Amino acid sequence: MKIGIDLDGVVIDSVRLFNTYEEIYDIDALKGNNLINRNQVDFQEKYDWTDEQKSEFIEKYFLRVAKENKLMPGFKEVYRLLKDEEHEFIVITTRGKTVKKLKDESLRLFRKNNIEFDKYYWSVTDKLEICKKENIDLMIEDNWKHVKRLTDNNVKTLYFRDVNMIKLEKNEYIKEVNNWGDIYRYFKEMNK
Repeated sequence: MKIGIDLDGVVIDSVRLFNTYEEIYDIDALKGNNLINRNQVDFQEKYDWTDEQKSEFIEKYFLRVAKENKLMPGFKEVYRLLKDEEHEFIVITTRGKTVKKLKDESLRLFRKNNIEFDKYYWSVTDKLEICKKENIDLMIEDNWKHVKRLTDNNVKTLYFRDVNMIKLEKNEYIKEVNNWGDIYRYFKEMNK
């Protein structure tokens, strides 16, 4: 099976770290409460920050978070089990679009953990286009906007949903998961 896979919040445990630094920046650096929608994935839509404040946050924290990143709990084990079953993993990520060095930090983390994906697409704006180009059988994604676009266009997607993320209506193309154990169970049940 060809599996498309996002990185942040799916493979790399960066979302919770970003959320922490977003709050620190908003409260300490900006001395306020500019939170407008906790359910958004991207800080640009979560806070009422000026363009200058957004740029300052990116400059101050993006590379720092990338250097502190770890793999999601359980990812390495489940990835290896699924690779043993000869599944193909294709990274489809927006990572590297805003800060180019994030790609290098990701590859460093993968080398450190002996992880090598079959193919990489970095700085992607349109994940649907890549899924169609690669004939992806299943996408694993945590951004609800990407999930909605994919599932609205008949791409089967595992929605890796964290507690604050928007809940989407289930249909034949979307299945909600919360951890890599859920993902492993999905594959085992699919093979029955």
